[in-house]
Formats: sequence, C-alpha cells, structure tokens
Amino acid sequence: MKRDEILDTAKHYVMVDRANTHGDAEANFGLIACYWSAHLGRNIKPHDVAVMMTLLKLARMKSNPAHIDSPVDAAAYAALAGEIGSEA
Repeated sequence: MKRDEILDTAKHYVMVDRANTHGDAEANFGLIACYWSAHLGRNIKPHDVAVMMTLLKLARMKSNPAHIDSPVDAAAYAALAGEIGSEA
C-alpha cells in the first residue's frame, strides 16, 4: 500500500468507519481515559489515550511489519492525538 493510500484509509477510518461504529472519538477516548484512570489510580486524559493507542500500533508494527492495518491505525490515532491535543 502506498503512503497516500495509507493516509487516505486512515482518514476514512477516522471520519467515517470508526465514527459510525464508535461515535465521537474524543467522547470515546474520554470514556476510555476514565476507565484507565480508575484502573491505574492516576489521571489519564483523552489525549493520553490517543498517544497510547498510537504506541500500541507502533509495537504491533515492530512485531509484524507486513500487517497493513497497524500503520493505518497508527496514522489515524496520531491524527486524533494531534486534534485532541490542539484543542486542549
């Protein structure tokens, strides 16, 4: 898959597929942050969720570089981290 296709697919995931499936990303990451905060006993923010999910995808890319979903998802999570972080 070419880089423009990866970015276009990531955009589609963020703007259409995942939004339809999971709702507003920031609201969903806010809920995840609440659950993670309760579990870890420390304050986690929605931006942290997006960054941590990006890191998860980077780890998966290391384990299996040929699996195209990981770089697509990493690009999508990084974009969400950038948006959420710029709104803070």
